[in-house]
Formats: sequence, structure tokens, C-alpha cells
Amino acid sequence: MRPGCVLVFCVCISVFLRRAISQPPTETDTYTECTDGYHWDPQTQHCKDINECETIPEACKGEMKCFNHYGGYLCLPRSASVIPAPDPPNQVHPSLENMASESFNLCPSGFEPQGDSCVDVDECERDSHDCQPSQQCFNTEGSFSCQCPDGYRKVGTECIDIDECRYRYCQHRCVNVPGSFSCQCEPGFQLAGNNRSCIDVDECGMGAPCSQRCYNTYGTFLCRCEQGYELGPDGFACNDIDECSYSSYLCQYQCVNEHGKFSCVCPDGYQLLGTRLCQDINECETGAHQCSDGQTCVNIHGGHKCVDTKSCQEPYVQVSENRCMCPVTKPSCRDMPYSIVHRYMSITSERSVPSDIFQIQATSVYPGAYNTFRIRSGDDNGDFYIRQINNISAMLVLARAVNGPREYVLDLEMVSVNPLMSYHTSSALRLTIYVGPHAF
Repeated sequence: MRPGCVLVFCVCISVFLRRAISQPPTETDTYTECTDGYHWDPQTQHCKDINECETIPEACKGEMKCFNHYGGYLCLPRSASVIPAPDPPNQVHPSLENMASESFNLCPSGFEPQGDSCVDVDECERDSHDCQPSQQCFNTEGSFSCQCPDGYRKVGTECIDIDECRYRYCQHRCVNVPGSFSCQCEPGFQLAGNNRSCIDVDECGMGAPCSQRCYNTYGTFLCRCEQGYELGPDGFACNDIDECSYSSYLCQYQCVNEHGKFSCVCPDGYQLLGTRLCQDINECETGAHQCSDGQTCVNIHGGHKCVDTKSCQEPYVQVSENRCMCPVTKPSCRDMPYSIVHRYMSITSERSVPSDIFQIQATSVYPGAYNTFRIRSGDDNGDFYIRQINNISAMLVLARAVNGPREYVLDLEMVSVNPLMSYHTSSALRLTIYVGPHAF
């Protein structure tokens, strides 16, 4: 029903009612007839309005609501409301003035009359809403809604910022900002098209400053030179070399210039292999060492080491030539690895990185146990890291290029946990790494 039609209908009813109630019945003791819409009340001896909304079954059909009126009733939308004028004191019948003063708000809630129609009230524009300062008001047909801006969520009546970084939307680094977030990548990577993942930057294909050869690696790049050139101090430029004066390729260790030719020599602990290479001499195999009977000879680049066979320290006890065990009966063993196995190895200086140098392999695995590997001690400068391969093995990786002579003693620990059996233990591999003085 259009609002304009309802107003005309109400005016007609009002005119009809004015005429109907403007002719009061003749006062007589036996007159009991009333006009339509009223019935005689013997108790008060007056005509009383009939509530058609109660007496007529289904007075209004469909979505219409019945409103009782003096001498009749109205069928209006369910959202409409009727505001009657107050009855004058000591007056039973509605007068013409009261009928004229009755006010009908025929517009639904959230609308207001404008001419012969109802128009929507913009509560947001009029600031007649109850949205919180942190919320945004959106006008709707006949009402309004309070919503949080993008990047915020509603907690109670307030909007608080969503920390998207808690949900690991970014592959590398996430920076939360009010209402949003941004992803950042580590050096050597760039943000992918989805603005979340990080992909390797091919510096070689993007004009890396290598003067000759460029090798792209994961997250960075390396520059190399052609034969007859050497890499400059900046790591990018390749400079021409003049035989023995500049070349690091003619001889592996040292070039001795001679008239019309050159020869190569090797440092102590090495022997010439071919015409230019130097090969480490294994003193442990040749017998050119001075280790005692209680010691073990360990060959390293450019020399050898004599290590004591019994190398266990308190509270550990020796159980084999290179294995120490910490008895559980000793209180000091509570937070210590159950066993320590000693291993020795040697690497060269200036090794390219990252480089896999030692694989750790579990010798015994308990059913249902989850194993993790870590560097327990000895890597104060962060020259190494562990890359776990599977549940029983991991790889020790050289993270930064190192120069010798230098010695590392790393405790590589395997932690075994079985949550179902509340089982927790660990074992360590004490790896001694000797870095040779040369890159060979």
C-alpha cells in the first residue's frame, strides 16, 4: 500500500467519524441505540467504542496490522504506529477537536513523511545512530548498520586492529600496520605477485655487477673470472694478472718465476701433484707423526693432530674409544646429553658457502619418537647451521666462509621426544673441525 493512499484513507475516515459523532443521541431514559462502531453500555449509560480488532476475526489480511479507532478500525503496515491524542477529562465520547488532533505516523520506523510519501531517514548523515567512534555507519533502507573497517574485527562494541602477522600470511617478514599488513623479503629475494611469498632474485639476469661470470645462488650471487684473471677486492671486478706476480691459477700455492718458465712449490705438509697442484700429506698413513700409544693420529690439511684416546670429562665415563656416557644415576647428568661421540674432520679455507660439510645420522631410533637436531655449543659466531633431512638425519652446513688455521669444537645434539610415553632424551656428537691454512 502506498503511503499517499493511506493518508487519503485516513482523511475519509476522519470526515466520516466527524459526521457520525457530531449527532449525539436524544437524551431519554429508554434510548439505547448508538451510531455504527459503538454499543450501549448499560453500566455507564453511554455509548462505548467497539474494538473491531478483537471482535472481527482476521480484521486485516496479509501483512497489515489492525489498529482500533473511535467508531471503526484501520489496517496499516505492521511497522506503522498510531499516536492518539489524550482524552479530555470527564469526556466519554471523542469530540471533533480530539479527532482532529489525533496524529497518525503512517510511515514505518526509519522513514519520515515527505508530501504524500515516506522517505528513508539517513541516520548516518544526521548523526542519529549509536555506532562507536571506531565503527563506520552505513545507511540502509529504513535503518543503519555499524561495521568495522577492513583490517579490524569487532570485540564487544569496539573495533580492534587484526594482527595479520599472527596468521603467518608472509613467507619471510610480516609488518603489521593499523588495518592492514605488509610483507617483506630477506636480501636477495623479492616479493612475488601475491604480495606474500618471496622468490629468489636472479641477480645475474638483472644486471649483477660481475664483470665476467655470474652465478646465481639462492638469495645471492657469486662472481667468477675467466682463466688469466682474478676477482678484485670488491668481489665483482676481474683484473688481468701477470703470471707469477698476480696469478693464483698457475700454481696452487706459490709460483717461482724462472727465465722463460715458472715452477710451482707447495707449503709444509703438502706435496706437489702434477706440475701446479699441492696435495696434503697424510702423516697418519705415512708414519710421519709422533703420537704416543695413548693417542690417536688425526690427519688435517697441512699437518696432523694427536688426540687423547681417553677424552671423557666428568661426569661422563668412557664406554668405548670415542664414546662417553653420562650415567642417569648421577644428579649432574640430569640436564646433560645421555652420550657424547667424538668425531674429527678437516676442511679447507675459503670454502664456498653455503656448503654441506658433515651429515649426522642417528644410530638408534625409538618407535614413535620425534627427533630434532641442533648445535648445542661451539658456534658463537654463527658460522654453521643445521638443516634437518628427516627424522633420523641432518646436515651440518657451513654458513660463512672461514679461513685457517682455525679449530672449532661443536656439540651437535639430537633430541628425542615421545609425547605418548613422556619420553625425552638427547645424545651429542662432539665434532672437532680443523680449518686448514690454505684453500687446498
